[in-house]
Amino acid sequence: MPFKLSPQRISQEISDWNQDLLQGLSTLNGIEEIDVGTAEADIIYQEDRLSLKRYTPTARTKANAKPLLIVYALVNRPYILDLQPDRSLIRGLLQEGIPVYLIDWGYPQPVDQFIDLHDYLCGYLDRCVDAVRADSNCDNVDLLGVCQGGVFSLCYTALHPDKVNNLITLVTPINFHTENNVLAHLARTIDIDLVIRSHGNMPGQLLIDAFRSLMPMNLTVRKQLNLPNQLRTRDQALNYMRMEKWVNDCPDLAGAAFSQFMALFFQQNALLGGKFQLGNKEVDLGSISQPILNIYGSKDHLVPPQASQALKGLTSSRKYEEMEIDAGHIGLFAGSRSQALLPQKIGNWVAA
Repeated sequence: MPFKLSPQRISQEISDWNQDLLQGLSTLNGIEEIDVGTAEADIIYQEDRLSLKRYTPTARTKANAKPLLIVYALVNRPYILDLQPDRSLIRGLLQEGIPVYLIDWGYPQPVDQFIDLHDYLCGYLDRCVDAVRADSNCDNVDLLGVCQGGVFSLCYTALHPDKVNNLITLVTPINFHTENNVLAHLARTIDIDLVIRSHGNMPGQLLIDAFRSLMPMNLTVRKQLNLPNQLRTRDQALNYMRMEKWVNDCPDLAGAAFSQFMALFFQQNALLGGKFQLGNKEVDLGSISQPILNIYGSKDHLVPPQASQALKGLTSSRKYEEMEIDAGHIGLFAGSRSQALLPQKIGNWVAA
């Protein structure tokens, strides 16, 4: 017998949904501030828009642990790694006794449109590594590269191997041309030069719209329909709003660097070849001999597992290890499963 909804039942469902939504809006009205990135830290170096943070230790430093410098992507903001006290990879690493540093790239301005990848890697990133080395009195550091920051970290390690001890890549794309990489397929259809000529920098709002277009039902319709359930209590509402703050907090990207990144990696798939030119320097992944821990999510729609797994065999590392977590791109940072697994795994691995 087919299931039928009566007009009265439909009317009641809509009325209940509206009541729940009104209750949620009432909850939101009581929230004055959305706090993110609250782990204690000091800024030890600044340059242009960039700031380098050193986090306050919360546990005894692990024996043999080097300073861990987190290199986040230029897209979105790094506070996703410290979204709130119970969803914080950074706090988890500190609890594991790892000295943690983080590069905050800031918000590029129109005058920054000519900053290119060479400036980021051989300028900003290199000077941050030197600042961490000086601050910690260590010859070299461990690098934790996240997504695009993982690409940066690989390139930097190839260019400055004496300054890197261990390398961790987190949801990092290596093969940009896998069949299931919807973002890469979309990126290859965009006239990047036209965008940069029109805007100077790549507008962050265009990137937000592009990401939403990859999963329109999940990221728009279903999310909005489920909104009342996300706002039932103050804690639930804060959880929701913190994530929404991050999702919509996408800086503009320096035009020259964005154009180069798209051409080198999304179009030419340069990492898969192992060698490529960056300015007047050759980046050779085969020269990387540092231990590598490559972590990716089994349900990642932005960086599919196959895109990250392609790193195996491209370097000379004799201590290459992969870790797959049952999570999506963001869930790997902020999900309960990863919060239980990731800090301990990284802490034990870098100290081994």
